[in-house]
Amino acid sequence: MSGREALAALLRERSVTHGDFLLSSGRRSTYYIDARKTTMSAEGQRLIGSLALAAIRKAGWVPAAVGGLTMGADPVAYAIARASADAPPLVQAFSVRKTAKEHGTRRRIEGNFTKGAQVVVIEDVITSGGSALEAIKVIQAEGGVILGVLAVVDREQGGLEAIAATGHRVVALTTTSELLARV
Repeated sequence: MSGREALAALLRERSVTHGDFLLSSGRRSTYYIDARKTTMSAEGQRLIGSLALAAIRKAGWVPAAVGGLTMGADPVAYAIARASADAPPLVQAFSVRKTAKEHGTRRRIEGNFTKGAQVVVIEDVITSGGSALEAIKVIQAEGGVILGVLAVVDREQGGLEAIAATGHRVVALTTTSELLARV
């Protein structure tokens, strides 16, 4: 079984639930993908770190850091950073807060991010693309240079196309068609 097939199997086992769900995009769905149950697991971290790092490099991106809107992007970004320690060059991780802190530095971006840095925006599941587009807006406002967007799962509901329409290339490790084909 390839790493990609192992990731799809783990997502099916841990993250795909059937029923009636209201998604953050406002849409209703007969299935829900709670990718965090996979991305926060030890096996998910191992698989996603190596697969995502390989996908970033295959896309030709050489980011200083990876990150996205907390909390879906966080474990994916951390897995990529960890995987890069075993396969340099190093890639750092950061998180984009949904709102600025009311105290301290009042930053929206935490972790290893600097103005002018070339970054890849991370998303666990893309539905409408709204979370990735919000992260892109914040990162660009802070002086980051977006190389592209990497998602664990593309729900194939227009989000990838919405992000691409803003000029950003998107790479997904898997899609709902692949996940639901064997359910």
